[in-house]
Amino acid sequence: MSIQLSLPNVFSNSKADQSLYDRNLLWLILALMSFGLVMVASSSIPEGIALVDQPFYFAKRHGVYLIVCLIAMAGIVQIPMHWWQRHNALLLLLSIIALVLVLVIGRNVNGSSRWIALGPITLQPAEFAKLSLFVYLSGYLVRRHEQVRENLKGFLKPMVVMLILAMLLLAQPDMGSVIVMFVTTTGMLFLAGARLIQFFGLIVIAAMAIVALIVAAPYRMRRVTSFLQPWDDPFGSGYQLTQSLMAFGRGGWFGEGLGNSVQKLDYLPEAHTDFVVAVMAEELGFVGVCVVLLLLLLLAFRAMKIGRNLLLDNKSFEGFLACGIGIWFSFQTMVNVGAAAGMLPTKGLTLPLVSYGGSSLLAMSAAVAILLRIDHEWRIQHRQAYGSEVHA
Repeated sequence: MSIQLSLPNVFSNSKADQSLYDRNLLWLILALMSFGLVMVASSSIPEGIALVDQPFYFAKRHGVYLIVCLIAMAGIVQIPMHWWQRHNALLLLLSIIALVLVLVIGRNVNGSSRWIALGPITLQPAEFAKLSLFVYLSGYLVRRHEQVRENLKGFLKPMVVMLILAMLLLAQPDMGSVIVMFVTTTGMLFLAGARLIQFFGLIVIAAMAIVALIVAAPYRMRRVTSFLQPWDDPFGSGYQLTQSLMAFGRGGWFGEGLGNSVQKLDYLPEAHTDFVVAVMAEELGFVGVCVVLLLLLLLAFRAMKIGRNLLLDNKSFEGFLACGIGIWFSFQTMVNVGAAAGMLPTKGLTLPLVSYGGSSLLAMSAAVAILLRIDHEWRIQHRQAYGSEVHA
């Protein structure tokens, strides 16, 4: 694959450009993780007391998850990108096997079989399947770039893989992960240069499929109707959304103060997971929410910028993967916040690097570690090129 575009001047003598890793990106990641720990600690106190009589039960578990994630990031960032490219199909196969296993031996929680118990810990394979799909798709776009651009067959092959994963996820059921995968996959295909007419056809088919899935499942229909008119049944199907909207309303511009949320006191279900942004809005206000969204926007923007640099430099696998991570994070953030604010139906998706949830946190930590590695290798390459120019 060859992309003929002019590269920006990256050979300046500033200290930032001479660094071997993206310090700003690392600080963004650590800031989001730290903020997430604070909000999980604040929002989970009532549930911790109710379950095990320990106010900081979930905060301690989240802290352990963060330590594990940081250790995992330190290891993953050492793995060269050619390893991910070489083993992308194997990673996808392992994810498919895990999604099959969760249907057989998975633990059922709230009517969904999404978790595999491994002693004291539980893993949610769907979170890791997202990353493995995007790694596989990046490798596919390198191998079959011309097919993707020139004919329908090359465009449909990754969609068949996506369909297999979607069927396994819908059997759990987990429609939210399917939508995230679909949007990110189509975004990566668009960046690879697939024809627009193919996208229009795919979007129409996907819209029809989503409508059929909603109509076929009564609980999904209730979610849609409660999203449109939550106040028609505020103590039934609209309960979670109405409580979330109350939290947003009470917060105002600057919030009630950290720890002063009323809605988290057994009114708002899943306050420390899917609806942590509602507690954040109540305690820190509109300004606090905007700060967190700005951090996530900067993270997604930085991922897309890294991807652009690599694509311009003909590093297609790394470039597509970085862009895929950026699309994934930004879309999942939009769905999570949109659901909590009543702009989208609830989908059970976490706020990246902020919400409570070990599997989600670990999968996204692995993604940002890969992002750091991609940027590191690009910086090393250009430092060597710059050194060669100086000594020429």
